[in-house]
Amino acid sequence: MENGVYYGDGYSGDGGYMEQEEEWEREGLLDPAWEKQQKKTFTAWCNSHLRKAGTAIENIEDDFRNGLKLMLLLEVISGETLPKPDRGKMRFHKIANVNKALDFIASKGVKLVSIGAEEIVDGNLKMTLGMIWTIILRFAIQDISVEEMTAKEGLLLWCQRKTAPYKNVNVQNFHLSFKDGLAFCALIHRHRPDLIDYSKLSKDNPLENLNTAFDVAEKYLDIPRMLDPDDLINTPKPDERAIMTYVSCYYHAFQGAQQAETAANRICKVLKVNQENERLMEEYERLASDLLEWIRRTMPWLNSRQTDNSLAGVQKKLEEYRTYRRKHKPPRVEQKAKLETNFNTLQTKLRLSNRPAYMPTEGKTVSDISNAWKGLEKAEKAFEEWLLAETMRLERLEHLAQKFKHKADTHEDWTRGKEEMLQSQDFRQCRLNELKALKKKHEAFESDLAAHQDRVEQIAAIAQELNTLEYHDCMSVNARCQRICDQWDRLGALTQRRRQALDEAERILEKIDILHLEFAKRAAPFNNWLDGTREDLVDMFIVHTMEEIQGLIQAHDQFKATLGEADKEYNLIVGLVREVETIVKQHQIPGGLENPYTTLTAGDLTRKWSDVRGLVPQRDQTLANELRKQQNNEMLRRQFAEKANNVGPWIERQMDAVTAIGMGLQGSLEDQLHRLREYEQAVYAYKPHIEELEKIHQAVQESMIFENRYTHYTMETLRVGWEQLLTSINRNINEVENQILTRDSKGITQEQLNEFRSSFNHFDKNRSCRLAPDEFKSCLVSLGYSIGKDRQGEMDFQRIMAVVDPNSQGYVHFDAFLDFMTRESTDTDTAEQVIDSFRILASDKPYILPDELRRELPPDQAEYCIQRMPAFKGPGGVPGALDYMSFSTALYGESDL
Repeated sequence: MENGVYYGDGYSGDGGYMEQEEEWEREGLLDPAWEKQQKKTFTAWCNSHLRKAGTAIENIEDDFRNGLKLMLLLEVISGETLPKPDRGKMRFHKIANVNKALDFIASKGVKLVSIGAEEIVDGNLKMTLGMIWTIILRFAIQDISVEEMTAKEGLLLWCQRKTAPYKNVNVQNFHLSFKDGLAFCALIHRHRPDLIDYSKLSKDNPLENLNTAFDVAEKYLDIPRMLDPDDLINTPKPDERAIMTYVSCYYHAFQGAQQAETAANRICKVLKVNQENERLMEEYERLASDLLEWIRRTMPWLNSRQTDNSLAGVQKKLEEYRTYRRKHKPPRVEQKAKLETNFNTLQTKLRLSNRPAYMPTEGKTVSDISNAWKGLEKAEKAFEEWLLAETMRLERLEHLAQKFKHKADTHEDWTRGKEEMLQSQDFRQCRLNELKALKKKHEAFESDLAAHQDRVEQIAAIAQELNTLEYHDCMSVNARCQRICDQWDRLGALTQRRRQALDEAERILEKIDILHLEFAKRAAPFNNWLDGTREDLVDMFIVHTMEEIQGLIQAHDQFKATLGEADKEYNLIVGLVREVETIVKQHQIPGGLENPYTTLTAGDLTRKWSDVRGLVPQRDQTLANELRKQQNNEMLRRQFAEKANNVGPWIERQMDAVTAIGMGLQGSLEDQLHRLREYEQAVYAYKPHIEELEKIHQAVQESMIFENRYTHYTMETLRVGWEQLLTSINRNINEVENQILTRDSKGITQEQLNEFRSSFNHFDKNRSCRLAPDEFKSCLVSLGYSIGKDRQGEMDFQRIMAVVDPNSQGYVHFDAFLDFMTRESTDTDTAEQVIDSFRILASDKPYILPDELRRELPPDQAEYCIQRMPAFKGPGGVPGALDYMSFSTALYGESDL
């Protein structure tokens, strides 16, 4: 717009007040009828804007005299803030306020020649109307542009085009063409056919036509009555400026409706995307919370090391752990995979809709879940190892407890009656030979007592080991061991006192029976050997390997080789008894058959020797049974190793193939997705092999097999490999699907995507699917991206790194790299566009009201905005006003809302 003075419909050059008055006189501004129409129309036009500020005028020449409402009117229609008005009531205060308004009009490129503040303050109607017409031209009509015509010509052309299809309407000017009211009704019907039935209107009823148009415009289009139907009909030539003012309101109302519809559609699109993203975020939070809560509940059980210290209790825990691995954990593995898939899909949608990346709440990020899952797997492994170790420990404890009981029973059988015997005074009535026999008998007992010292020490050592291993019934074991040790000490003391007594009596008794002595000397060690042999033959054992059982069988064979020498010793000892019997019978020695040196008899030795000979085949059978058990265990080891040595390499091959596809080196994205789907089906089809291996593994554990030299694979490593294979396939399928979604939504060709992937893989030397910052910079340069080597270039690169690596992890994944490259050449919705759309709905106000949102948007999205928009806190706000600017920037992550 060129600088000039508003006169009539356009501009004129500089001139004085007289020239302006002559122009008004010539164009009819001074006509009383036109003056009346202008006054009413201009008053209504001013009030249509002043009501937005909660005020109005009644008399146009009086209500603008102090300049306050004039300044307020200019602020409302321009959207700008004028200088603070003077609040005094003196004339110079009013003139100062009017001058501020006139200065503001002049600042918009309008020169108001011969219109001074004094005329407005004095209530000069002509000057006031001229000033208001100038404001209307500048702020209501000037912006109307149709095919580069002037404002008046453009508005006239707009009316002609909109009313061209209507009968009896021929708009050629802004006075006579609108006199019958049909032009007004045609404009309304063209834009809002639901408000007026044009077919029922008649050119012969101008008053009805005018009232209909004015009523409908006021009720439904928020355009106040600015014209009087009677004045239009009764005036030969209605005032052109009044009709232009009123028609311009129609233009702005209908143009605003079209802009509002466009703005509403844009907002609906943005809000729909945001609602879907929020639904995915809520689902992620729910799944993450559920999975983390399950891990939190499971960890105390896996970390618990409390048992009743019994083998049955630990075996029950082991069975509970197997149930957990078979039934409870697999659904959680699927839940974790679904959680990661949903998260990647959400991030892809956010990138495609130009939204900031989603950051889960604290403690629920993908890395937090991954760390928690690793902690769970670590706890599982430790728990299983502890259960197996505890089983071995408690099995050994049970074996030691049985061994302790057997040795204690044998020792207590041996010591039964020994204290009474040592306390006996029988030697005082014996003859010499009987005394000597008692002495020799006592010597034999001492030898026997010394031989049993080792057994007592063994009992004490076993009790100590049971205490060290925390046997659950240590109290009774310790009590029994203490009784045995106390009794042993008493036996030693009693033996010493009896020997001293026999030595005292030995001076009197001299004769000795050599044969009985020889028998006692030979019978005592042989008897001890028999006792020890019987203990060894019935001794319990536990083995875990073929070598151990073969060692026991070899030792038993060596023992059987010594039975010949033992039989000779037995015959020799029995021969001594027979010789004694022969001498006694020959010499008739009274009491000669009684051996005073020992309580052992040939019958005792014969019975024990028979027991030993009978226990040997029983031991043979026990060892043979254990040999068959170990052979069966060896077969189970080989079965597990054969199956594991097939399953393990198969899983590794599948993992390598999936990784190769994930590098994007094999065909198009659809080909990669198809191959990944095939691998997924093949993996699920292979699952029976895993289940078969689980059955064999269960048999191995039930047989208490703890090592397998035929394979380096364990069931745990195969389980982890199987789960990692499933997770890798699902993750790669999700990444390829996201890349397809990015390619299709961003309009990227397959050749561009291949170029991006080829460049990324070229600099990904270690095939880790991510680039270090230096590698990423080299990759950008290879694709033609210019990055300077100066300080500015480094700053630009750091800005790019902040986009592709928002969490400062120190590397760039392919998804982030692809997103960056696509954003360099595509356009998406921005926060500024959404703000402009809301500003149109709000009629250029800096805030928007709930009723305006409900009128322009669908109900669900209107309520969505009302619930999330903060209250407007800026100047000029009204009750209920909402801040759409903060809301729009929050949608794109540009504020802290």
